[in-house]
Amino acid sequence: MHMNLQTVILRDDPLTYASRFLTKARTAWMQTTYPFRGFGRGVSIHYTCEVPKSIANRVSLGDAVYIAPHVWLTIPEDSHSTQPAIIMGNGCKIGRRSMISAKNYICLEADVLLAPSVLIMDHNHEYSDISLPIHAQGTTSGGRITIGRNCWLGYNAVIFCAKGELTLGRNSVVGANSVVTSSFPPFSVIAGNPARLIKRYEPGSGEWVRVEEWSREGRLSRCAS
Repeated sequence: MHMNLQTVILRDDPLTYASRFLTKARTAWMQTTYPFRGFGRGVSIHYTCEVPKSIANRVSLGDAVYIAPHVWLTIPEDSHSTQPAIIMGNGCKIGRRSMISAKNYICLEADVLLAPSVLIMDHNHEYSDISLPIHAQGTTSGGRITIGRNCWLGYNAVIFCAKGELTLGRNSVVGANSVVTSSFPPFSVIAGNPARLIKRYEPGSGEWVRVEEWSREGRLSRCAS
């Protein structure tokens, strides 16, 4: 059935047009006035997002990056580096209410997809001095995080690196409510708290194979299907 434009408009909530206008205006304003390290074509930053102008020189956004409502990008005040700390490759989609807190380096390669309420953090609050309030102790030195291209992070997942390097290989899937504190190879399905390897993709069979255990040497033992 053919619907004319007036019918389509009446079916939609008029307030959504205000939200779209504000988002486009906010994105254009940020592109023009914020000192981003990189700002690609077709970027959309919802007007409710918290992205301080003071950190923009350490944020790089690729083409067609979408940042949903109420996302928070932050860099701790005690981070004194001038190098890029938050990098989103082309096509990254950040789910609503997600938070990315980078002291050193968090890189989302192309087409990484985040569900709502995902936390990615490369440092922690310092708490070693019991004579001081935790909020007065600053942050730990932290580590570095790389999320490989085309990864999918499920609802409420946490990716946390206290030190060193944490790498999630390309085309990996993180289950909802999982807490990831160590690296995993490409083509992995991981879940749990702490997260563990559940499945791996086998190119020979073209199937995702359930994994019984992953040894220290990286050898896989497949359980019966």
